[in-house]
Amino acid sequence: MSIEITVMGLLVGFLVGLTGVGGAALLTPILIIIGVQPSIAVGTDLVYNSVTKMFGVIQHWKQKTVNFTLVKYLAFGSIPSAVIAVYALHFFADVYYNQEEFIKSALGYVLILVSIATVIRVFFDKRLRPNRWQLASLEEKKGLTICIGIVFGFIVGLTSIGSGSLFAVAMLYLYRMQASEIVGTDIAHAFLLVTVAGALHAGAGSVDYLLVGNLLLGSIPGVMFGSTLSAKVPARPLRTVIATIVLISGLKLI
Repeated sequence: MSIEITVMGLLVGFLVGLTGVGGAALLTPILIIIGVQPSIAVGTDLVYNSVTKMFGVIQHWKQKTVNFTLVKYLAFGSIPSAVIAVYALHFFADVYYNQEEFIKSALGYVLILVSIATVIRVFFDKRLRPNRWQLASLEEKKGLTICIGIVFGFIVGLTSIGSGSLFAVAMLYLYRMQASEIVGTDIAHAFLLVTVAGALHAGAGSVDYLLVGNLLLGSIPGVMFGSTLSAKVPARPLRTVIATIVLISGLKLI
């Protein structure tokens, strides 16, 4: 057990509860920077995210802010794609001479993508709506929704990053939903996705359970405290700062 890791989990959980962004995009690069093997960082983060998002799903289910039809269509694409990504990652472990460097590079590029997605969500929220995609029914966008799941699901399975931020921007731009429903649907889908991907990484031995426990000791109270303050603290400047940190982390890993 490590008090430093618990404090780190507390800080990350607090920022996630306060702003709704940052989870894996903050945690995974931090774990790598402090010396955790990249493949272990990815697997550990997925299992950690599964547990934390479970609490969010329960809350949003009670609040009836989950669009289960959209979750279903996204999962049709994202879960098989994440499974393929995990198996592809372990295939690289056998044939690629430096799997860890490959993961670090992939993480770096995805972090840059996530930082851009976060900035879009912060500054262009109202400008993205309404548009012709949002006016179409969900059934008309069924194929597009599954394709979004396939692309982003592969990214999450490979790097553990993007289950929230990337899908949230897609929901923001393509679907007509209230802000609370975007958050609830995003968390519900992310829970399914990271649980499956995390289980596969766990089966491959890429999870440090003691590290997961340390992080959860800090992050669960951190998320609760951050969520309590979220209505009182302006989240927009903090989201911008987090996007900048994520961008710098991505460039550093590359």
